[in-house]
Amino acid sequence: MASRASPARRLTRTFAAVNIGSFRISAMIMGETENGELQVLGSGHRASAGIKRGYVTDMQAASHAIRDAVERAEKSAGTPVRGVWIACAGAGLASHVAAVDIEIGGRRIEDEDVEQLLIHARDMIQPDGRTVLHAQPAHYTLDGAHGVANPRGLHAERLGVDIHVMLADGAPVRNLTEAVQNAHLEVEGVVAAPIAAGHACLTIEERELGVALVEIGADVTNVAVFAGGMLLGLRAVPMGSADITDAIASSFGIRRSQAERLKCVAGSAVASPADHRELIPVNGPGDASEGVPAGPMARGADDKNRIVRAELVGVVTQHLALLTGEIGKALKEMGFSGTRAGQVVLTGGGAELAGMADFVQGALGMPVRLGRPPQLPGMPEAHHAPGFATLAGLCLYAAEDPVDIRAVGAGRGGVYRGFARETGWTTLATRLMRAVREYF
Repeated sequence: MASRASPARRLTRTFAAVNIGSFRISAMIMGETENGELQVLGSGHRASAGIKRGYVTDMQAASHAIRDAVERAEKSAGTPVRGVWIACAGAGLASHVAAVDIEIGGRRIEDEDVEQLLIHARDMIQPDGRTVLHAQPAHYTLDGAHGVANPRGLHAERLGVDIHVMLADGAPVRNLTEAVQNAHLEVEGVVAAPIAAGHACLTIEERELGVALVEIGADVTNVAVFAGGMLLGLRAVPMGSADITDAIASSFGIRRSQAERLKCVAGSAVASPADHRELIPVNGPGDASEGVPAGPMARGADDKNRIVRAELVGVVTQHLALLTGEIGKALKEMGFSGTRAGQVVLTGGGAELAGMADFVQGALGMPVRLGRPPQLPGMPEAHHAPGFATLAGLCLYAAEDPVDIRAVGAGRGGVYRGFARETGWTTLATRLMRAVREYF
């Protein structure tokens, strides 16, 4: 599926992103106009393949699916792309904050002092054999006082900085980047999925005051806590919306495809008195006419293979109770509970289930809202939804390209970029060789 938007003004930059999920692989191409406005040029998505719980499980299948999604976006945008930004949702993501300071001696802080501080902070990073995805200054401190956005021109005895470091297991990240490279694309950067989704769904004020972002994917639910303008804690719950689909399929003895349709069309996280009187057909309305083999009779169905909606809702809510229980445990472990709790923002494809925000709010006892990406010019209405938040957030992150302390004094390099990137004729030759190996 693809969508297209024609650029109205001359573009100064374009960038592309791919969100490689377990249920869907989606791509988006975004441009920045000469007056700094962002607009979506094209997008496309397709069913996922070769990905499970955020990890590559079949390199060839994953690369083919990535290439297909990007080609759909390229066709809708009317422009090819060479490199893409990608999100990492699995790979054992871990987040921590490192505080570093240096002596200033009461004098005026200059650019050189800030650079020296960031270089000192860079040398303090201890990944312990893991891959550093991000190492970004969140805010500065003057003599221990927090919340300084720009210390240049101020006076202090000591200048400090809080660095947000995002770590991941190296092998899964390399598998992810290789799957993209095998699709004849360069990897511009790997961004932790919660960081990307936060760029799309959270306001600056929410990130400052404190907020929890819960991204419900097909196989993994990432629970992240932001405060002070940075991501302070992260937990991955190995459960997602696909587990609800499996529970429906198992409970009624039907196929996954039937269970997915039931969940999307008639499923709900909130029960209604009318549910006991409503019968839901297990097979789709066009299955027979389109030559789709009739599925098995659902357990407890009537002679027309219809089930009572209340039974479907019961299965959904039973599994959601397990998921929200794990989300609540993760939030408590990160200190986001009791008087320290606040707004919870739900995003990801799993958040699109009817009544999800109300259910989670009742289960957690915290205010909950759905997180959607901003409605940018050219963005299809269907993509202004929680399921596309990470994809849009990747593009917004690419446009912002935040400072990374590993790039200080060494040119641009804001996020993990894997192996040495090819340029010019080297890139062309490499991509041609990959194409020859794949198709001949």
